[in-house]
Amino acid sequence: MALTERPPRSHGFMYVALTTAVLLTLVPFLWMLLGSFKTQSELLRDPTGWLPTSPTFQNYRSWLTDLGFGHYFRNSLIVAGFTVIGNLLFCSMVGYVLAKMSFPGKRLLFGLVLTTLMVPGVVTFVPLFVLVSKLRLVDTYPALILPFLVTPLGVFLMRQFMLGIPDSLIEAARMDGAGEIRIFARIVMPLCGPPLATLAILTFLSSWNNFLWPLVAAQSDSRYTLPVALSLYSTGQNATDYGLLLAGSVLTITPIIVLFVFLQRFFVQGVAGTGIK
Repeated sequence: MALTERPPRSHGFMYVALTTAVLLTLVPFLWMLLGSFKTQSELLRDPTGWLPTSPTFQNYRSWLTDLGFGHYFRNSLIVAGFTVIGNLLFCSMVGYVLAKMSFPGKRLLFGLVLTTLMVPGVVTFVPLFVLVSKLRLVDTYPALILPFLVTPLGVFLMRQFMLGIPDSLIEAARMDGAGEIRIFARIVMPLCGPPLATLAILTFLSSWNNFLWPLVAAQSDSRYTLPVALSLYSTGQNATDYGLLLAGSVLTITPIIVLFVFLQRFFVQGVAGTGIK
């Protein structure tokens, strides 16, 4: 009877370290969840406490009724949804061109994409707002969506994955008379499930949590997204309502957690397949 090998002792230390890191990461979220069931007075009296002494759903009730959570949720969903769809389509198209087609200036174009990855978003904030104002799009959905329909990270992600698709497969399709659009839609895109899921998660996360641009571009209550509403309507005349703030934060991050749970397998495959570290 063969003896089973015991895992090295170093593996045990690694598992303990990883478990500890995960628990430490979850501590703030657990405190936020428990704090959302506390009253304002209890939070001010004992900020470091964990279990609520008198649990209440009033904070959630306020968001779902008085503060119109559904309205802001719909705005965030519209903006994030169209932004994700635009990135999946346009980043894939640009990535395909950069990965599988030859044309003058291809290296220069890809170099510009990499350069924009190193430019902070705040640098283009003022010119972008001026452009949106000139187009008279301020306080509209297009103002919140159009500037983010294509991202350099999305182009880089799709291009890196498509480089791994065999050129012989595409050349065979071209010899059979298939055009570039048909090759892209019928051959390349069905193979890009993992990077598309990764791009969808990253884009949704970025759009859903975007605060500064919606705060400026959406200048009325009718276009506010959840992060903006969370910052404005959790503050009273004299002090911040921390219970309301924590409850709103829980409601805001829940869709992100649900999305990641359903797409985490594709997310890991996409990151591994594109070589992102």
